[in-house]
Amino acid sequence: MTRRHTILGLSAVALSLILKRLYNHETEEKQAVEPVKQPEQSLSTNEQSLASIDATDIPATKAAIWSILQQGKGYVVLMRHALAPGIGDPPDFRLNDCSTQRNLSDEGKKQAIRTGKAFKSRNIQVSRVLSSQWCRCLETAKLMNLGAVEPFSALNSFFLNHATEFKQTAQVRQFILNNRNTPGVIVMITHEVNIRAIASDIYPESGESVVLRANQKNKIEVVGQIKAI
Repeated sequence: MTRRHTILGLSAVALSLILKRLYNHETEEKQAVEPVKQPEQSLSTNEQSLASIDATDIPATKAAIWSILQQGKGYVVLMRHALAPGIGDPPDFRLNDCSTQRNLSDEGKKQAIRTGKAFKSRNIQVSRVLSSQWCRCLETAKLMNLGAVEPFSALNSFFLNHATEFKQTAQVRQFILNNRNTPGVIVMITHEVNIRAIASDIYPESGESVVLRANQKNKIEVVGQIKAI
């Protein structure tokens, strides 16, 4: 009888210890889980903050570029022609025949007009407009309507023939250096390959521009970019 009571007593103690451990384990788990809810609320707040930063930061960047151009002296806007779907030019390409070239689409024409209006609405003083002799560049420049368009062969595409790349790029660089003190902004309409030859890390989309200037050390520096409008 004593032995049986002893066994039952030990069993009760063991059961009590097991239940106590289970209770403590649940309590610890609950305490460990509850604080995890806080970062979820914090993350939501961070996401809202990031969204507000994205919404305001992009216009501020654009405004800064336009503000620089408004004060401008010696700035050059090197722009890729407006939207002209395709790559390169047809095999029968002829410089003096637009029908043999890749030309602006209707949207490209509207894009060029919008870009010109963006310059005018911000009172950017454009002193000269130079363009590649390719029809899509000349048409972009004319539709922007910022002044008389001067064909400039150094801006011509060398996409199919890189033999002239070095010479043409040197001519454009020298032009920028020679105009470092020219009042107003010079707009130059050209091609993607020509822009990459000067600003190697930038791959402009159609209608996008790179703002350049010559510094006091005779180096061409990138001031900023203007996205397609």
